[in-house]
Amino acid sequence: MGDESRIPTNLRTLLILEVLGKSDRALSPTEINQHIGLPKQTVHRLCATLVEEGFLTYEPSGKRLRPARRLRSMGIGMLYASHVHIARRQILEQVAQTVGETVNFVVPTDDGMNYIDRVETDWPFRVQLPVGTHVPFHCTASGKVFLASLAPVLREKLARSLQLKPYTDNTFDNVDALLANLEDIANQGYAIDDQEFMDGMVAIAVPIFDDKKRFIAALAAHGPTVRVDSEILVQHKALLSDAASQLANVLVDE
Repeated sequence: MGDESRIPTNLRTLLILEVLGKSDRALSPTEINQHIGLPKQTVHRLCATLVEEGFLTYEPSGKRLRPARRLRSMGIGMLYASHVHIARRQILEQVAQTVGETVNFVVPTDDGMNYIDRVETDWPFRVQLPVGTHVPFHCTASGKVFLASLAPVLREKLARSLQLKPYTDNTFDNVDALLANLEDIANQGYAIDDQEFMDGMVAIAVPIFDDKKRFIAALAAHGPTVRVDSEILVQHKALLSDAASQLANVLVDE
């Protein structure tokens, strides 16, 4: 990095956030500093400030840092930046028009999957899950496709930490059964919610990855069982996967 004393403090902070943002795992201050080469005490001080201000948080072990709610909120806000938001919206509308059901753009948070954009259908009868809704990981198509995107060891660790609340008779309330389903999802590239979260609703989701194969978001579609079933939704898997690639290009190129 050259003469670190000449790097402004605000830029040093951004470098720390950049290193964590590009990493697929939590990092310790020492590991962060391997990428930027600042004085050890400087990195620890800046990391402590970022934790105090809510941008970073330590994992339960107290050794490694990961993005906290405030930093994730900034990232979500940036997804709404002008032409990026417009391009994403256009892709969602095209998918919704073809599928004929509600289409959603969903991101993972500490509280579950968060619906940050959606295109509704014109059907008078539809399932209402408005923007801002948080839904569980273990019984939704978007949540399961996120869990399935994780490395097997991390996937199992996270799955075993979840409270598998039974929302319907179809909810996976046994972690081994859930893990088996997640392995199938990882192999097939899509997830189905067959009335697992809500009686009378089915859904499909595919992952959106960045150029390093890291999960960005899920592209999902759902509808009531009086109109669609899981077999009908699976017929749109190729369409959804193509749209997910388009969305990844829009987001990553930005």
